[in-house]
Amino acid sequence: MDHTLDTGHVISADGTRIAYDVIGSGPPLVLVGGAFSHRRWKGFVELARLLAGSFTVYGYDRRGRGGSGHGPATSVDLEIADLSAVIARAGGPAHLFGMSSGGVLALRGVAAGLRARSVSVYQPPFVTETGRTPPPDFVQRLHALLEADRRGAAVHYFMTRGMGAPAPVVALMRLAPFWKDLKAVAHTLPADHAVMGDTLEGRPLGLYPWSAVRVPTLVLDGSKSPKATGVAADELAARLPAGERATLSGQGHNVAMTVLAPAIRGLAASVDARG
Repeated sequence: MDHTLDTGHVISADGTRIAYDVIGSGPPLVLVGGAFSHRRWKGFVELARLLAGSFTVYGYDRRGRGGSGHGPATSVDLEIADLSAVIARAGGPAHLFGMSSGGVLALRGVAAGLRARSVSVYQPPFVTETGRTPPPDFVQRLHALLEADRRGAAVHYFMTRGMGAPAPVVALMRLAPFWKDLKAVAHTLPADHAVMGDTLEGRPLGLYPWSAVRVPTLVLDGSKSPKATGVAADELAARLPAGERATLSGQGHNVAMTVLAPAIRGLAASVDARG
């Protein structure tokens, strides 16, 4: 099989150019990245190649990242329009997979009317328990760091106060070669926070918009994921009309794509088999 990524672009509703890669053959499947992610992240490239034997896989850069334009503005609605443009280029209803906040974006898009066959999400980062919520002024402080061009500080703040990562771990990450890649997309972090909406406030998920996602949906976490992540995944699955729930053995935040790919393929293939 040819595992070459072909590159193209679509124009979103507001004129923003959105870059994508495509590989494989079969029903369309679109990968939606979360915070810090882009279409050439090695994990997404590996995942696309693993799925390419069964699907035509599209990986795209959300606006402001990689080969996509920044656009005149950014909002959740505009990001949904970007995803809609990619689905249209793929040729119609597509299977969707979203990582972390990318999964939340995919679900919000389907609830708003995007044409999807199925949705799989890994570790949607909802905060449904008290004690680990971001501070009340989180967004304001994040914007202040970015406006001061303190990109490294913004990444550190987002990871520690937004994602709950231990500060010593993030401090060590500053020494890693990939830190520069994280800083390169720091300006997009407010968009990921916006996608999460009111789901970071330490209280149970509401019914909407999740109850409007009526396509088969698989909510995944890992057996090494934090307990709170599993609780949030359980809540989401319970609110989805066609929700399924699974835990991947031995996996945590940095999930192995060789373990993730069969779960995505299994749901999508079962949906296609049912027509």
